[in-house]
Amino acid sequence: MTSYRDFAIDLATQTGEFLKEQFQPTGTPATLKPDHSFVTEVDLAADRLISQAIHQQAPGDVLLSEELQTGLDSLEPAVWVIDPLDGTTNYSLGLHIWGVSIARLVAGQPVLGVLYFPLVNELYVAERGQGAYWNGTSIHVRLPDPQQPWPFFTCCSRTHKRYSITIPYKPRIFGSAAYSFCMLARGAAVVAFESTPKVWDLAAVWLLVQEAGGVICALKEESPFPVTPNHDYTKVSYPTLAAASSEIYLTSQQQIQPKQ
Repeated sequence: MTSYRDFAIDLATQTGEFLKEQFQPTGTPATLKPDHSFVTEVDLAADRLISQAIHQQAPGDVLLSEELQTGLDSLEPAVWVIDPLDGTTNYSLGLHIWGVSIARLVAGQPVLGVLYFPLVNELYVAERGQGAYWNGTSIHVRLPDPQQPWPFFTCCSRTHKRYSITIPYKPRIFGSAAYSFCMLARGAAVVAFESTPKVWDLAAVWLLVQEAGGVICALKEESPFPVTPNHDYTKVSYPTLAAASSEIYLTSQQQIQPKQ
């Protein structure tokens, strides 16, 4: 696993630096995809870069990619789930929070997750049973601190349109589903909720949150993991909630109710 860890870190970093070189503070043209999310030519180029590297490193493994939208016909020996540019809207607007997400799954479950956000210089790494790390430092979720009266929860821009929220924490919207859950994993946020993430938004951070001691689950009965063959993941979203403890998760679950 160590060789895959190092490979994924190098690949995420290399891809992040490529995206950084193409980044324009004044904005980058983007087009609207059928699912109403945005894509840029840089997304597609980054996806090709990652896909080609994985095929060279692990030619027998299967690839599930957001932009190339390759489907799964097998789970053996492993599946790589990639989001080459999480936070495309931020990127296209010249904002700084966006990054690369790479995960490796065995038997459909994440065993390795690497996320790199180059403009804020943050690298997150998690391996099954080996803990979670932020720039090489071990991280863990944190409960609300009595000395810090304003803990916050992260959410997406669609959250308040689709749900009635009564969580008693300050909301923060970062524009990157992966980054939102990273904030929970490193102890900055107490709760994180994304209303429409896809499997590539979740694969790396799912493991990161778990290895950091947090709880993460899809609100609906269907869970994104294990992934299954012959499933069109482009059409499925997984409203996902993460929290610093089981107690906070259960309470927050009651405080997030779909609007009628």
